[in-house]
Amino acid sequence: MDDPKTNSILDEGNRLFLKKKFIEAIQYYDRILTENSQNLSALNNKGYALSKLKEYEKAIECYNTALTFFPDDLSIQVNKISALRKMKQFSESLDLCNKILQNFPNYNIVLYHKERILFSMKNFDDSILCCNQILDDYPDNADVLYDKSCSLAMRGELEQSLEILSLAISNNSKFKNKAKSSTCFEILKNNHLFEKLIS
Repeated sequence: MDDPKTNSILDEGNRLFLKKKFIEAIQYYDRILTENSQNLSALNNKGYALSKLKEYEKAIECYNTALTFFPDDLSIQVNKISALRKMKQFSESLDLCNKILQNFPNYNIVLYHKERILFSMKNFDDSILCCNQILDDYPDNADVLYDKSCSLAMRGELEQSLEILSLAISNNSKFKNKAKSSTCFEILKNNHLFEKLIS
């Protein structure tokens, strides 16, 4: 049964987290963990706050602790994938993605991490396959459209890359600036269609 006192401390930690006061939020999560080292929400939220502070190794320690008590918790596993990816531990994060996708093949947040990991590993073909799988469900997802256009550009499929980039920008104009500074599109720097898209 939920403990009202624990819930109150957790709520205060979450309130601080949402205000981006991550260090203060962690202090509240630690108060809970001092009383109950197996509190799933406190472990997960502390790990997430540590990730926001770019303390990925400490975040992964929280996630690993949580997984010893709750080995099948998907939220913890996804947060661990994210931290591993940011640490450039691509093989381990990819293994964890594949493990989850065996049971949940259309888990889009995991597919999203996987396509980005594969891109970082320069596996553009498989990254595009993951993008396509997500876009089957969410055809207007600008982040995934942008990632797909990057992979297509890296494969030299420039016409298709521009077509997909145009869709990404029409769904979210922030990708104009992102495309301007991305090394993926250096090959298109003098392409008039590309210049028109990012202007």
